[in-house]
Amino acid sequence: MMCAIQAAERGKKVVILDDNRQLGRKLRITGKGRCNLTNNCDVKTIMQNIPGDGRFLYSALSRFGPQETMAFFTGLGVPLKTERGNRVFPVSDNANDIADALVRRCGALGVRTEKTRAKKILTKDGAVCGVACADGEIACRAAALCTGGRSYPLTGSNGAGYELARELGHTIVPTRPSLVPLESGDEYCAEMQGFAPKNVVLSAFEDNKLIYKEMGEMLFTHFGVSGPLVLSASAHMRKMGSASYRLEIDFKPALDEKKLDARILRDFEKYANKEFKNALGELVGHSMIPVLVRLSEIEENKIVNSITRQERQRLVRLLKAFPVGISGFRPIDEAIVTAGGVSTKEVNPRTMESKLVSGLYFAGEIMDLDAYTGGFNLQIAWSTGHMAGCAVCPDD
Repeated sequence: MMCAIQAAERGKKVVILDDNRQLGRKLRITGKGRCNLTNNCDVKTIMQNIPGDGRFLYSALSRFGPQETMAFFTGLGVPLKTERGNRVFPVSDNANDIADALVRRCGALGVRTEKTRAKKILTKDGAVCGVACADGEIACRAAALCTGGRSYPLTGSNGAGYELARELGHTIVPTRPSLVPLESGDEYCAEMQGFAPKNVVLSAFEDNKLIYKEMGEMLFTHFGVSGPLVLSASAHMRKMGSASYRLEIDFKPALDEKKLDARILRDFEKYANKEFKNALGELVGHSMIPVLVRLSEIEENKIVNSITRQERQRLVRLLKAFPVGISGFRPIDEAIVTAGGVSTKEVNPRTMESKLVSGLYFAGEIMDLDAYTGGFNLQIAWSTGHMAGCAVCPDD
């Protein structure tokens, strides 16, 4: 829709092909339905949050970055607000307001919508000349592929765009999930299913090298771990399958080991004559107690006043660096973002036009572009969509 709006504002005749029941279906569920549409920061910060080829986006971000994005939606009548981490949301906390504003603007500009799916991009002499649909062909001078990746396939992002691009000779960098829950072979994750600690520090390691560290909240599940911290950590795991990954959780980041030990001692003094398993209720969540007892290797029925300093130190280390081994990503249809896609080496960064087929443009997640959480992925969509819409069918 961003691409269509920019092209239509230049007087181009535009048709959107979308077989969903409504436009912007994927946009309407982003940010848990709140739509974190961008990040209120500068272009340099945006690029620092793109782990792959961020340089490719420099022109698009410079032309239409976060400030332009916010001005655009405010101009469409959607008031915005900035929250923690410079995340930008509509004041209403309703993603439909963002999608509906785009739909209204498309309508006002005369953009036509066909409820159908493109089956093939037609070319003649190396240039786009039409699009074949299920119910016929549409002649055109240019086509923009804005189909998204493979995440949330029920919204239309089912990977079909990759095949359209591949048929025209484009290289598709192997896709993988990003911003996705993580699976663990550690049985105790399932034992703690539903436990959602907040204000913890999660550290992720690749072959024992620290690659991510952040404070926030997470969730233990039947398959491993999820939640905001885990989704962010997953975006840094670029070598799943060839590298080994593990997590460490600091459940008490406000206390160093010495202060945490003193805190535990106070609890132990309070429950001096109780069994160890019954003395942890004020320290950790209920579902974590059996796991903590087992991993600390302290006998669960041991009377608290007989626990040794060495045993207490094991408990401290567990609370400061609780281990979770990672065996893999959850399926890509559970991912927020798809990493991989059309190689940016085959796309002109100043126009988003294919270097292989004249009149073929790309925007958004279909390309090998992904970012960390915080509104950065949607900003990529706005910037590339804007750039493509401004360049499609150059004015004579």
